[in-house]
Amino acid sequence: MSIVTRHLFGPGPTNPYPEATEGLARPLLGHLDPAFIEIMDETCDRLRQAWGTSNARTLPLSATGSAGMEAAFVNTVHPGDVVVVAVNGLFGQRMCDVAARCGAEVVAVEHPWGSPVDPERVLAAHPSPAIVAAVHAETSTGVRSDIAALGEAVRSATDALLVVDAVTSIGGLELRADEWGIDVGYAGTQKCLGVAPGLAPFTIGERAFARRVERPQSWYLDLGLLGGYVGEAGAKAGGSGGRTYHHTAPVAMVSSLHAGLGRVLDEGLENVWARHAAAGAALQDGLEAMGLELFAEKGSRLPDLTTVRVPDGVDSAAVRRTLLERYDIEIGAGVGEFASSVWRIGLMGPNARPAAVRLILGALSEALDEARGGSASGD
Repeated sequence: MSIVTRHLFGPGPTNPYPEATEGLARPLLGHLDPAFIEIMDETCDRLRQAWGTSNARTLPLSATGSAGMEAAFVNTVHPGDVVVVAVNGLFGQRMCDVAARCGAEVVAVEHPWGSPVDPERVLAAHPSPAIVAAVHAETSTGVRSDIAALGEAVRSATDALLVVDAVTSIGGLELRADEWGIDVGYAGTQKCLGVAPGLAPFTIGERAFARRVERPQSWYLDLGLLGGYVGEAGAKAGGSGGRTYHHTAPVAMVSSLHAGLGRVLDEGLENVWARHAAAGAALQDGLEAMGLELFAEKGSRLPDLTTVRVPDGVDSAAVRRTLLERYDIEIGAGVGEFASSVWRIGLMGPNARPAAVRLILGALSEALDEARGGSASGD
Protein backbone atom coordinates (compact mmCIF):
# COMPACT_ATOMS: atom_id res chain seq x y z
CA MET A 1 0.00 0.00 0.00
CA SER A 2 1.36 3.40 -0.94
CA ILE A 3 2.14 6.02 1.71
CA VAL A 4 -0.48 8.75 1.85
CA THR A 5 0.15 12.18 3.34
CA ARG A 6 -2.90 13.85 4.86
CA HIS A 7 -3.70 17.29 6.18
CA LEU A 8 -5.05 16.27 9.58
CA PHE A 9 -7.59 19.00 10.29
CA GLY A 10 -9.87 16.89 12.45
CA PRO A 11 -10.21 16.66 16.25
CA GLY A 12 -6.92 14.75 16.49
CA PRO A 13 -4.44 13.43 15.80
CA THR A 14 -2.89 16.43 14.11
CA ASN A 15 0.15 16.53 11.87
CA PRO A 16 3.19 16.47 14.13
CA TYR A 17 5.85 19.11 14.45
CA PRO A 18 8.89 18.13 12.33
CA GLU A 19 10.99 18.02 15.48
CA ALA A 20 8.63 15.43 16.98
CA THR A 21 8.91 13.27 13.88
CA GLU A 22 12.68 13.54 13.99
CA GLY A 23 12.54 12.52 17.65
CA LEU A 24 10.96 9.20 16.65
CA ALA A 25 13.97 8.46 14.47
CA ARG A 26 16.57 8.93 17.19
CA PRO A 27 18.69 5.83 17.91
CA LEU A 28 16.72 3.52 20.17
CA LEU A 29 17.86 3.40 23.79
CA GLY A 30 17.12 1.02 26.61
CA HIS A 31 14.44 2.25 29.00
CA LEU A 32 16.91 2.26 31.92
CA ASP A 33 19.86 3.61 29.92
CA PRO A 34 21.27 6.72 31.66
CA ALA A 35 20.97 8.60 28.36
CA PHE A 36 17.24 7.80 28.21
CA ILE A 37 16.76 8.65 31.89
CA GLU A 38 18.14 12.10 31.09
CA ILE A 39 15.63 12.46 28.24
CA MET A 40 12.82 11.34 30.55
CA ASP A 41 13.85 13.84 33.24
CA GLU A 42 13.96 16.68 30.72
CA THR A 43 10.60 15.61 29.29
CA CYS A 44 9.03 15.75 32.76
CA ASP A 45 10.55 19.21 33.31
CA ARG A 46 9.15 20.39 29.98
CA LEU A 47 5.74 18.95 30.84
CA ARG A 48 5.75 20.96 34.06
CA GLN A 49 6.15 24.09 31.99
CA ALA A 50 3.37 23.04 29.61
CA TRP A 51 1.04 22.32 32.54
CA GLY A 52 2.03 25.43 34.47
CA THR A 53 2.92 23.44 37.56
CA SER A 54 5.77 22.63 39.92
CA ASN A 55 4.35 19.18 40.73
CA ALA A 56 7.17 16.65 41.12
CA ARG A 57 4.84 13.92 39.89
CA THR A 58 4.41 15.20 36.36
CA LEU A 59 5.13 12.55 33.75
CA PRO A 60 4.16 11.03 30.39
CA LEU A 61 2.05 7.96 31.10
CA SER A 62 2.78 5.12 28.66
CA ALA A 63 -0.67 5.13 27.08
CA THR A 64 -3.07 7.52 25.35
CA GLY A 65 -5.10 10.29 26.96
CA SER A 66 -7.94 7.91 27.80
CA ALA A 67 -5.57 6.05 30.11
CA GLY A 68 -4.76 9.42 31.67
CA MET A 69 -8.46 9.73 32.51
CA GLU A 70 -8.42 6.24 34.00
CA ALA A 71 -5.28 6.99 36.03
CA ALA A 72 -6.83 10.18 37.40
CA PHE A 73 -9.81 8.37 38.87
CA VAL A 74 -8.38 4.97 39.73
CA ASN A 75 -5.76 6.65 41.94
CA THR A 76 -8.08 9.10 43.70
CA VAL A 77 -11.54 7.53 44.00
CA HIS A 78 -12.19 5.52 47.15
CA PRO A 79 -15.34 3.36 47.15
CA GLY A 80 -18.35 5.51 47.97
CA ASP A 81 -16.64 8.85 47.29
CA VAL A 82 -18.94 11.49 45.87
CA VAL A 83 -17.59 12.66 42.52
CA VAL A 84 -19.30 15.64 40.92
CA VAL A 85 -18.72 15.73 37.16
CA ALA A 86 -19.55 18.70 34.95
CA VAL A 87 -20.91 17.16 31.76
CA ASN A 88 -21.12 19.28 28.61
CA GLY A 89 -20.08 16.69 26.04
CA LEU A 90 -18.86 13.17 25.39
CA PHE A 91 -15.72 13.34 27.51
CA GLY A 92 -17.59 14.55 30.58
CA GLN A 93 -19.83 11.54 30.10
CA ARG A 94 -16.77 9.29 29.97
CA MET A 95 -15.52 10.79 33.23
CA CYS A 96 -18.79 9.69 34.84
CA ASP A 97 -18.40 6.15 33.49
CA VAL A 98 -14.78 5.79 34.61
CA ALA A 99 -15.43 7.24 38.08
CA ALA A 100 -18.44 4.94 38.57
CA ARG A 101 -16.32 1.91 37.66
CA CYS A 102 -13.94 2.95 40.44
CA GLY A 103 -16.78 2.80 42.97
CA ALA A 104 -17.73 6.47 43.09
CA GLU A 105 -21.14 7.89 43.78
CA VAL A 106 -21.29 10.02 40.64
CA VAL A 107 -23.27 13.25 40.51
CA ALA A 108 -23.46 14.37 36.89
CA VAL A 109 -24.20 18.06 36.33
CA GLU A 110 -25.60 18.13 32.82
CA HIS A 111 -25.09 21.15 30.58
CA PRO A 112 -26.38 21.66 27.03
CA TRP A 113 -23.84 20.44 24.50
CA GLY A 114 -22.20 23.49 23.00
CA SER A 115 -22.18 25.48 26.25
CA PRO A 116 -19.40 25.91 28.84
CA VAL A 117 -19.44 24.58 32.38
CA ASP A 118 -21.27 26.72 34.95
CA PRO A 119 -19.21 26.70 38.21
CA GLU A 120 -22.18 27.75 40.35
CA ARG A 121 -24.32 24.84 39.13
CA VAL A 122 -21.43 22.43 39.69
CA LEU A 123 -20.90 23.64 43.27
CA ALA A 124 -24.63 23.46 44.01
CA ALA A 125 -24.82 19.81 43.00
CA HIS A 126 -23.49 18.42 46.31
CA PRO A 127 -22.39 20.01 49.60
CA SER A 128 -19.24 17.95 50.18
CA PRO A 129 -17.85 16.08 47.20
CA ALA A 130 -14.52 14.31 47.40
CA ILE A 131 -13.74 15.20 43.77
CA VAL A 132 -14.99 17.72 41.24
CA ALA A 133 -14.14 16.93 37.62
CA ALA A 134 -14.48 18.86 34.38
CA VAL A 135 -13.16 19.03 30.82
CA HIS A 136 -11.21 22.17 29.96
CA ALA A 137 -11.59 21.87 26.18
CA GLU A 138 -14.48 19.58 25.24
CA THR A 139 -13.39 17.80 22.06
CA SER A 140 -16.89 16.69 21.15
CA THR A 141 -18.39 20.19 21.08
CA GLY A 142 -15.55 22.67 20.58
CA VAL A 143 -16.25 24.48 23.86
CA ARG A 144 -13.77 25.91 26.36
CA SER A 145 -14.78 26.09 30.03
CA ASP A 146 -13.33 28.54 32.54
CA ILE A 147 -11.27 26.22 34.75
CA ALA A 148 -9.77 29.16 36.65
CA ALA A 149 -13.26 30.17 37.79
CA LEU A 150 -14.22 26.58 38.57
CA GLY A 151 -11.03 26.04 40.56
CA GLU A 152 -11.62 29.19 42.60
CA ALA A 153 -15.20 28.10 43.33
CA VAL A 154 -14.13 24.61 44.37
CA ARG A 155 -11.38 25.90 46.68
CA SER A 156 -13.61 28.51 48.31
CA ALA A 157 -16.53 26.20 49.09
CA THR A 158 -15.19 22.65 49.43
CA ASP A 159 -12.17 20.53 50.25
CA ALA A 160 -12.63 18.56 47.03
CA LEU A 161 -9.89 17.65 44.62
CA LEU A 162 -10.21 19.20 41.16
CA VAL A 163 -9.61 16.77 38.28
CA VAL A 164 -9.27 18.32 34.82
CA ASP A 165 -9.17 16.88 31.30
CA ALA A 166 -6.75 19.02 29.25
CA VAL A 167 -6.39 16.68 26.29
CA THR A 168 -7.38 19.29 23.69
CA SER A 169 -5.97 22.32 25.49
CA ILE A 170 -2.41 21.55 26.56
CA GLY A 171 0.08 23.21 24.25
CA GLY A 172 -2.56 25.32 22.50
CA LEU A 173 -4.54 27.22 25.12
CA GLU A 174 -3.60 29.01 28.30
CA LEU A 175 -3.17 26.37 31.00
CA ARG A 176 -2.01 27.18 34.55
CA ALA A 177 -2.55 24.13 36.74
CA ASP A 178 -1.11 25.51 39.98
CA GLU A 179 -2.67 28.96 39.66
CA TRP A 180 -6.09 27.50 38.79
CA GLY A 181 -6.10 24.91 41.57
CA ILE A 182 -5.93 21.78 39.41
CA ASP A 183 -5.04 18.86 41.68
CA VAL A 184 -4.97 16.17 38.99
CA GLY A 185 -4.67 16.76 35.25
CA TYR A 186 -4.34 14.52 32.25
CA ALA A 187 -3.85 15.22 28.56
CA GLY A 188 -2.78 13.68 25.26
CA THR A 189 0.14 14.20 22.92
CA GLN A 190 -1.70 14.08 19.59
CA LYS A 191 -3.35 17.48 19.56
CA CYS A 192 -1.82 20.88 20.23
CA LEU A 193 1.48 19.40 21.42
CA GLY A 194 1.98 18.21 17.83
CA VAL A 195 3.20 14.70 18.68
CA ALA A 196 1.82 11.32 17.57
CA PRO A 197 -0.74 9.64 19.85
CA GLY A 198 0.61 7.24 22.44
CA LEU A 199 1.39 9.13 25.66
CA ALA A 200 -0.71 10.85 28.32
CA PRO A 201 0.93 13.92 29.91
CA PHE A 202 -0.14 13.69 33.55
CA THR A 203 0.27 15.73 36.71
CA ILE A 204 -0.80 15.21 40.31
CA GLY A 205 -0.18 17.56 43.22
CA GLU A 206 0.89 16.74 46.74
CA ARG A 207 -2.59 17.19 48.21
CA ALA A 208 -4.11 14.69 45.79
CA PHE A 209 -1.21 12.25 46.12
CA ALA A 210 -1.57 12.26 49.90
CA ARG A 211 -5.22 11.20 49.50
CA ARG A 212 -4.52 8.57 46.85
CA VAL A 213 -5.77 5.02 46.88
CA GLU A 214 -2.84 3.05 48.29
CA ARG A 215 -3.45 -0.06 46.15
CA PRO A 216 -5.56 1.00 43.16
CA GLN A 217 -7.28 -1.68 41.09
CA SER A 218 -4.92 -0.90 38.19
CA TRP A 219 -1.35 -2.05 38.75
CA TYR A 220 -0.17 -0.50 35.49
CA LEU A 221 -1.53 2.95 36.35
CA ASP A 222 -0.58 2.92 40.04
CA LEU A 223 1.03 6.33 40.54
CA GLY A 224 2.78 5.17 43.67
CA LEU A 225 4.68 2.60 41.62
CA LEU A 226 5.15 4.84 38.59
CA GLY A 227 6.74 7.59 40.67
CA GLY A 228 9.75 5.41 41.41
CA TYR A 229 10.29 4.73 37.73
CA VAL A 230 10.18 8.31 36.49
CA GLY A 231 12.28 9.44 39.45
CA GLU A 232 10.01 11.61 41.56
CA ALA A 233 12.62 11.65 44.34
CA GLY A 234 15.27 12.68 41.87
CA ALA A 235 13.01 15.37 40.48
CA LYS A 236 12.60 16.85 43.94
CA ALA A 237 16.34 16.80 44.54
CA GLY A 238 17.17 18.15 41.11
CA GLY A 239 18.95 15.00 39.96
CA SER A 240 18.13 11.73 38.21
CA GLY A 241 17.90 9.74 41.44
CA GLY A 242 17.57 5.98 41.70
CA ARG A 243 15.05 4.26 39.45
CA THR A 244 12.92 1.20 40.05
CA TYR A 245 11.79 -0.92 37.13
CA HIS A 246 8.06 -0.73 36.49
CA HIS A 247 7.48 -1.32 32.78
CA THR A 248 9.30 -0.92 29.48
CA ALA A 249 8.63 2.67 28.53
CA PRO A 250 7.90 3.56 24.88
CA VAL A 251 11.29 5.19 24.53
CA ALA A 252 10.80 6.40 20.96
CA MET A 253 7.54 8.13 21.88
CA VAL A 254 9.14 9.79 24.91
CA SER A 255 11.97 11.01 22.70
CA SER A 256 9.42 12.39 20.26
CA LEU A 257 7.50 14.15 23.04
CA HIS A 258 10.78 15.54 24.37
CA ALA A 259 11.52 17.03 20.96
CA GLY A 260 7.98 18.29 20.38
CA LEU A 261 7.90 20.02 23.75
CA GLY A 262 11.27 21.55 23.00
CA ARG A 263 9.82 22.99 19.79
CA VAL A 264 6.83 24.47 21.65
CA LEU A 265 8.90 25.92 24.48
CA ASP A 266 11.45 27.40 22.09
CA GLU A 267 8.64 29.32 20.40
CA GLY A 268 7.29 30.29 23.82
CA LEU A 269 4.05 29.05 25.33
CA GLU A 270 2.31 32.41 25.14
CA ASN A 271 3.34 32.79 21.50
CA VAL A 272 1.99 29.31 20.74
CA TRP A 273 -1.29 30.13 22.49
CA ALA A 274 -1.54 33.34 20.46
CA ARG A 275 -0.84 31.48 17.22
CA HIS A 276 -3.65 29.00 17.93
CA ALA A 277 -5.99 31.86 18.87
CA ALA A 278 -5.27 33.72 15.63
CA ALA A 279 -5.72 30.64 13.44
CA GLY A 280 -8.98 29.73 15.16
CA ALA A 281 -10.38 33.24 14.84
CA ALA A 282 -9.48 33.39 11.14
CA LEU A 283 -11.10 30.02 10.48
CA GLN A 284 -14.28 30.91 12.35
CA ASP A 285 -14.56 34.29 10.62
CA GLY A 286 -14.05 32.58 7.27
CA LEU A 287 -16.68 29.93 7.94
CA GLU A 288 -19.23 32.56 8.95
CA ALA A 289 -18.36 34.59 5.85
CA MET A 290 -19.29 31.47 3.84
CA GLY A 291 -22.73 31.58 5.47
CA LEU A 292 -22.08 28.67 7.83
CA GLU A 293 -23.29 28.60 11.44
CA LEU A 294 -20.90 27.78 14.28
CA PHE A 295 -22.09 25.27 16.86
CA ALA A 296 -20.34 26.21 20.11
CA GLU A 297 -21.56 29.12 22.21
CA LYS A 298 -20.02 32.45 21.24
CA GLY A 299 -17.43 33.59 23.75
CA SER A 300 -16.52 30.02 24.71
CA ARG A 301 -15.41 28.63 21.37
CA LEU A 302 -12.14 26.74 21.22
CA PRO A 303 -9.59 28.30 18.88
CA ASP A 304 -7.95 24.96 18.11
CA LEU A 305 -11.14 22.96 17.43
CA THR A 306 -14.05 24.59 15.64
CA THR A 307 -17.50 23.03 15.46
CA VAL A 308 -19.69 24.09 12.55
CA ARG A 309 -23.23 23.05 11.64
CA VAL A 310 -23.67 21.11 8.42
CA PRO A 311 -26.00 23.13 6.13
CA ASP A 312 -29.49 21.76 5.55
CA GLY A 313 -29.65 19.41 2.61
CA VAL A 314 -25.92 18.69 2.60
CA ASP A 315 -24.62 15.16 3.11
CA SER A 316 -22.00 15.51 5.85
CA ALA A 317 -20.22 12.25 5.04
CA ALA A 318 -20.08 13.04 1.31
CA VAL A 319 -18.36 16.39 1.94
CA ARG A 320 -15.85 14.81 4.28
CA ARG A 321 -15.20 12.09 1.72
CA THR A 322 -14.58 14.70 -1.00
CA LEU A 323 -12.16 16.57 1.23
CA LEU A 324 -10.27 13.37 2.01
CA GLU A 325 -10.15 11.84 -1.47
CA ARG A 326 -9.60 14.99 -3.51
CA TYR A 327 -7.65 17.25 -1.18
CA ASP A 328 -6.13 14.81 1.35
CA ILE A 329 -7.86 16.79 4.09
CA GLU A 330 -9.36 15.09 7.11
CA ILE A 331 -12.02 16.82 9.20
CA GLY A 332 -14.17 15.16 11.85
CA ALA A 333 -17.85 14.38 12.09
CA GLY A 334 -19.85 15.37 15.10
CA VAL A 335 -20.55 13.08 18.06
CA GLY A 336 -23.71 11.41 19.31
CA GLU A 337 -26.90 13.08 18.17
CA PHE A 338 -24.79 15.61 16.23
CA ALA A 339 -22.86 12.97 14.26
CA SER A 340 -24.34 13.98 10.91
CA SER A 341 -25.18 17.63 11.66
CA VAL A 342 -21.83 19.01 12.86
CA TRP A 343 -18.28 19.06 11.50
CA ARG A 344 -15.25 19.37 13.77
CA ILE A 345 -12.28 21.19 12.26
CA GLY A 346 -9.03 21.24 14.15
CA LEU A 347 -6.08 23.57 13.65
CA MET A 348 -3.58 22.25 16.16
CA GLY A 349 0.16 22.27 16.62
CA PRO A 350 1.91 23.02 13.31
CA ASN A 351 -1.49 23.33 11.58
CA ALA A 352 -2.41 26.45 13.56
CA ARG A 353 -1.19 28.73 10.77
CA PRO A 354 -2.71 31.03 8.12
CA ALA A 355 -1.81 28.67 5.27
CA ALA A 356 -3.88 25.89 6.84
CA VAL A 357 -6.82 28.27 7.30
CA ARG A 358 -6.75 29.23 3.63
CA LEU A 359 -6.44 25.60 2.56
CA ILE A 360 -9.40 24.30 4.54
CA LEU A 361 -11.65 27.25 3.69
CA GLY A 362 -10.93 26.94 -0.02
CA ALA A 363 -11.35 23.17 -0.14
CA LEU A 364 -14.51 23.19 1.98
CA SER A 365 -16.07 25.91 -0.20
CA GLU A 366 -15.48 23.84 -3.32
CA ALA A 367 -16.73 20.64 -1.68
CA LEU A 368 -19.88 22.41 -0.48
CA ASP A 369 -20.56 23.89 -3.92
CA GLU A 370 -20.32 20.43 -5.41
CA ALA A 371 -22.53 18.88 -2.73
CA ARG A 372 -25.20 21.51 -3.19
CA GLY A 373 -25.05 21.23 -6.95
CA GLY A 374 -25.36 17.48 -6.75
CA SER A 375 -28.39 17.75 -4.46
CA ALA A 376 -30.10 20.23 -6.75
CA SER A 377 -29.54 18.17 -9.90
CA GLY A 378 -30.97 15.07 -8.25
CA ASP A 379 -34.30 16.67 -7.26
